[in-house]
Amino acid sequence: MSASLYRHFTLGVEEEYMVLDPATWELKSHEQKIVTEGHKILKDKVKAEMHQAVVEVGTDICANVDEAFQDIATLRGTIAEIAGNLGLAMGASGTHPFSMWHSQLITDHVRYHQIVNELQEAARSNLIFGLHVHVGMEDRRMAIHIANSARYFLPHVYALSTNSPFWEGRKTGYKSFRTKVFDKFPRTGIPDYFESIEAYDNFVNLLIKTNCIDNAKKIWWDLRVHPFFNTVEFRICDIPMTVNETIAIAALFQAICAKLYKLWNKNMNFIMYQRALINENKWRAGRYGIDGTLIDFGKEAELNTRSLIYELLDFVDDVLDDLGSRHAIEYIHKMLENGTGADRQLKVYEDTGDLAEVAKYINSQFLTTV
Repeated sequence: MSASLYRHFTLGVEEEYMVLDPATWELKSHEQKIVTEGHKILKDKVKAEMHQAVVEVGTDICANVDEAFQDIATLRGTIAEIAGNLGLAMGASGTHPFSMWHSQLITDHVRYHQIVNELQEAARSNLIFGLHVHVGMEDRRMAIHIANSARYFLPHVYALSTNSPFWEGRKTGYKSFRTKVFDKFPRTGIPDYFESIEAYDNFVNLLIKTNCIDNAKKIWWDLRVHPFFNTVEFRICDIPMTVNETIAIAALFQAICAKLYKLWNKNMNFIMYQRALINENKWRAGRYGIDGTLIDFGKEAELNTRSLIYELLDFVDDVLDDLGSRHAIEYIHKMLENGTGADRQLKVYEDTGDLAEVAKYINSQFLTTV
């Protein structure tokens, strides 16, 4: 297959950053000053989130991973400079190591007030930071086909992204506690299989008709066909600590979609597994990161997570050159060697015994591109 057949698989990346007080390394409300200043330079690529200690950014539609890298590097650099000028600092971690959610302010916006009014403590305590990767699709029918098959690989990539081992000053025992916090929300987790885009739309419309939701964006699954764009949106990952980790993960999601598309063009498909089985692997990935085991359902056996990630890299290898993403995917080998963000946070804590040093380390990695 030629590279032109993958032209639909564009990338869009959204990241959620924490705002830090460099004197204490606590989370700090920026009173939307970073967003206000960011709009002057980045326009609508920066926006507020529900908590005032959070800044969200989003790239343009990127034709390839190199464009995504440049966009994310620029976004992080610009936001960090704005924050520095305001006496603040930035960081990327799925949870803050020790700040308490109940001391953080909610952004004064009607949408966030509605969410808090409906979800109450679950919403107020949802002080977490994630990565969303949009992969472009030629149409929504292809999107639901790829989303159904891609569900199987979510735990593998999630394990690579784990970057939230602490919560409110405690070592949680999880490599990603962020997902456990988010589990309190409705309509989260691994989605079901949908036999067609019509079945998916009927499900969404039923939720709207019965006042479960007022729009499809309140479906917060780990993976969804986006309600407004022709994209599959991957939402399972913690925000990675560094630019290269973000781009490697985005490239892997793109490659999975392209490989599934290639199989479809050959009248082939990846085996569909039950949501309950995939959830078993998701739990393992969140608990142990890349240091545990996942289930190979075909072999009906536990296998080392790292070995299964290497198998995934082999699975997508034949689409990487057409996508132009081989160099980005190769960074995953470094991630497997050096450990995830969670592993590195835990190492700093082991060496210092000081969670403020962990937060300081998170900040030091924010602009790293090596």
